[in-house]
Amino acid sequence: MATEPSQYKPLVLWTLATAALAVITLWGLYQARHVLVLIYVSALLAVGFSPIVRVIERQSVLPIGTRRFPRWLAILILYVVILGTIVSVIALVAPPLFRQAQQLWSALPEMLDRAQDVLVQRGILRQPLSSQEMFERATGAGGGQAVGTVFAAIVGLVGGFVGLVTIVILTFYFLVEAGALRRTLLQISPPRRRARVDAMSRAITEKVSAWLGGQLLLAAIIGSTSALGLWALGIPFFYVLALISAIGELIPVVGPILAAVPAVAVATSLSWNKVLFVIIFFVIQQQLENHILVPKVMQRQVGVNPVAVILALLIGGNLLGIAGAILAVPTIAILQVFFHEWMATRDT
Repeated sequence: MATEPSQYKPLVLWTLATAALAVITLWGLYQARHVLVLIYVSALLAVGFSPIVRVIERQSVLPIGTRRFPRWLAILILYVVILGTIVSVIALVAPPLFRQAQQLWSALPEMLDRAQDVLVQRGILRQPLSSQEMFERATGAGGGQAVGTVFAAIVGLVGGFVGLVTIVILTFYFLVEAGALRRTLLQISPPRRRARVDAMSRAITEKVSAWLGGQLLLAAIIGSTSALGLWALGIPFFYVLALISAIGELIPVVGPILAAVPAVAVATSLSWNKVLFVIIFFVIQQQLENHILVPKVMQRQVGVNPVAVILALLIGGNLLGIAGAILAVPTIAILQVFFHEWMATRDT
């Protein structure tokens, strides 16, 4: 009886070692969370673009030939098409965009003075602020801290560019090795479950592709309608403001709200009637987008319940901020596939 406690000693040591290993692993994953997000985004883009790559890959090199495009060349063609589309859009939009941006930059001091005068007259602001004071209040920094804020912003831009390049490169390699990765996944799966795993991978590909196309479609619709609406309201610099709206649409929840702020600010320099009309326009646009466009795109194409989308946005935004909110919908769509598979396994 005296030796009984020693029988549990290996089990206790094994439990403690397992718990310590789990803590170390979670700590390491948390420390590498930014890298993991880049890898996850690259994987999602690779999954989303894979159907298009397969279509290009199946085409014949020559109209009368039977030889098909190699996968790496099909991916490069996709990249060239995407880059060409972006360049074409920029070529069409850039001249008036740059012209309006230059005009906006030149008129910005006068517009700020007008807006401050209105705020002073309404008693909202005690006295007009200088550019330095406005910058310090906006950034919450003064003196030497302002320099640090600007430097941090520059570092953030450089880091964002490096991250973008990393995503482009990783997505390329994920697409190139997609077949090998899929074969490896099937090989490590139990033989009796390989058909289900294959079906799950195809379902995930369809959902992520639908999400990616839906996001781009929503951004294009919001950008186009913003340009038309602001032009009809007589708001200057509508090209710039519409582009901001399109980009803001890619950021769930807060993106459309933040994207409307510049348009309201420009309208403030014109008249309070313009401000009211611009606010009404964006409210109506977002109501139509939230209740008609998004449900049609995300629920019918991606097949995700609206309640699940809201919960995913809240959790993702709380964990990873804007990046988490952006990745919330495809993540919940992937989890939905695993949940359906788990339910099907229980039934069988």
